[in-house]
Amino acid sequence: MPTARTRPDPRKLSADEEELFHAFYLMRRGFDRTLDAQLQRDDGISISELEVLMALVRSPGRRLRVRDLVALTGWEKSRVSHQVTRMAGRGLVERQDCAEDRRASWIQLTGDGRRVVVRALPEHTKTIRRILYDAITPEQQETLLEISQRMTAAMEAALDAAGADCPEATTD
Repeated sequence: MPTARTRPDPRKLSADEEELFHAFYLMRRGFDRTLDAQLQRDDGISISELEVLMALVRSPGRRLRVRDLVALTGWEKSRVSHQVTRMAGRGLVERQDCAEDRRASWIQLTGDGRRVVVRALPEHTKTIRRILYDAITPEQQETLLEISQRMTAAMEAALDAAGADCPEATTD
């Protein structure tokens, strides 16, 4: 059993931990950048725009309230608002008044936004397949899935613990 003298300092990473963190960080950032670059090059949209468009495509009536987009993306409300404003300026989405709550608004997918998604998905999916699935074995995919789920649960628990001290308002 480790003693106080031999127990690792929780405020520092060992050399092996630092190597793992750095490799994971480079992989995560590189994956995001590769997907974003492919979408920018082929379709003139960002990965953030695709994330909003996909949330709308999957929603009933192809519309969501801002607070629902905040929940689905995990972004700050201000980031969602700015993103939606830029996308509305490009004709990908539009804001609509919410009859049920005058303080809220709906974000509606436009025909142009839907066409962008339909055009972007085949090449985007090919890029995901090439970078993620083709690069590792089926066994590694299963392991990565388990690791991803465990890390996501740990992050959610950490956010829940932090959120207990500072609840966010739900009005959009």
